[in-house]
Amino acid sequence: MPDTVAAAALTFDRPADVQKLLAALADQTHTLHSISLVDAGTADVAEIAGDSPANVTYIRSLANLGGAGGFSLAILSAMASGAEWVWIMDDDAFPEDVSCLEKLLAAANEQGLDVVLPLVVAPGEPDKLSFPFRFDGHLTHDRAEIEQRGFLKDTGHFFNGALIRTRVFHEVGLPDIRLFIRGDEVDFMLRLRAAKIPFGTLTTVALTHPAGWGEVQHVLGDRLHVLVPETAFKRFYFYRNRGYLTRKHRRIRSLVADTVGYPAYFLRRGDLRGLAKWASTYSAGLRGKKFGPPAEQEF
Repeated sequence: MPDTVAAAALTFDRPADVQKLLAALADQTHTLHSISLVDAGTADVAEIAGDSPANVTYIRSLANLGGAGGFSLAILSAMASGAEWVWIMDDDAFPEDVSCLEKLLAAANEQGLDVVLPLVVAPGEPDKLSFPFRFDGHLTHDRAEIEQRGFLKDTGHFFNGALIRTRVFHEVGLPDIRLFIRGDEVDFMLRLRAAKIPFGTLTTVALTHPAGWGEVQHVLGDRLHVLVPETAFKRFYFYRNRGYLTRKHRRIRSLVADTVGYPAYFLRRGDLRGLAKWASTYSAGLRGKKFGPPAEQEF
């Protein structure tokens, strides 16, 4: 019998994207067992979900649980469907072709993987990766360069397109809802590594997702860079969660890179206020403080 796969999707005020995503999932050559769609937006998309030809379980969340909480809710629903695999999708992530799921499953079964991810490429620019990989000390967004490396063991960009055996969640847990957004995906990957669960990126499969190029700020060429999200809201979560994960997973290299890179970045720009905000938020993460949705004064 074919593997059963349930999709776990999360949306927040993107009805047009939801319609496109559900259509793309319904068109996959490996038929999905079900789709669990969590909607945390201000206006529900129940009608769109109801019109889908796929088997959609629509879940309306009246609270914004963040990416971590929303994905956790969707994953639990997908697991409850009895599927052997869970395929995770954001509402603005779309499989590049109809055989995406089929290829991911084949690779997982052939290589004995419990988790397999596709490449993530930029909408309208399929030759460029939305998020970079670092090899030999250099960052690259070049899809062709990554494709020629074949399968990328023990690395990938979570959660979009991640195909995960259901039993993995019993072993490493769900995304950490305390992180809310920006960092839950890194934490999950580090938990997979610590548990020695085999996973990696299949470079012959891709999905599209808006690029994060604007966040990458180079300090020493491409050998040292920092990420600076575009809004105060996202910066708060990113800095806090990065500090927390550095301590939790004892990431000494990240600690050194951050305590050198961010001061250098802000001082070069003469942004003392930005430096102070980074330092206070990052140190709160190191101390395990300020979890969950922050107070308004944090921004």
